[in-house]
Amino acid sequence: MPVILAHGALGPFDEIIFLSIAVVFLVMMGISWARSQELPDEESEAPAETREPDAERFELE
Repeated sequence: MPVILAHGALGPFDEIIFLSIAVVFLVMMGISWARSQELPDEESEAPAETREPDAERFELE
């Protein structure tokens, strides 16, 4: 097995470890992206007219 991505004292197992970490990272990012797609948009929860104004904010003239 030629060394392509990683090299070290473990030999070909370095490649397996490196690739498995990359796969786990990509799977976690995919799960995070999929979950974020299911969440409703914050802007679509309530129109701006029906929201109560914050005490710390004021409307510009």
